Amino acid sequence: MTTALVLVDIQNDYFPGGNMALEGMDAAAANAAKLLAGFRERGLPVFHVRHLSVRPGAMFFVPGTPGAEVHASVRPAAGEPVVEKNFPNSFRGTSLLEQLRGANADGVVIAGAMSHMCIDATTRAAFDHDFKCTVAENACATRALEFGGRTIPARDVHAAFMAALAVPYARIASTEEVWRAL
Repeated sequence: MTTALVLVDIQNDYFPGGNMALEGMDAAAANAAKLLAGFRERGLPVFHVRHLSVRPGAMFFVPGTPGAEVHASVRPAAGEPVVEKNFPNSFRGTSLLEQLRGANADGVVIAGAMSHMCIDATTRAAFDHDFKCTVAENACATRALEFGGRTIPARDVHAAFMAALAVPYARIASTEEVWRAL
């Protein structure tokens, strides 16, 4: 059995100048690129997940637009699967589960965006499918949210979701910690 890297929604629209720019996306993508290089060097499986917004009135990740493309910092290499999804959970309505099982993966390292949405949903689903999950927390990004008339800063949204995933869903680790464990 092996550990696979699952890069979730590291797409152009989440970067500065995109239609849904996230705080810290450049730094998160740089860390995701380090993980990607490490997995490639060791010949470990890599899966890119790309969200396509198909609901009417979607403002970002619109199919056929540059914003929906995987960012150049983590561009898929020849032979690396790109799983297209339409929901926050990367397993819902996709072939990700079958592909991970086909790669004999029993563990996943998850990185990407948004911490409070697709990273959360994908990690919980991976756990439910009996994968040993690690979230590379500094290779994830999110945005500020509003609730109850107040704004929750992105760093607090990120921290709250990492804390919620820490038990029992995933090991929360830095890119450096994941790198050392490979």
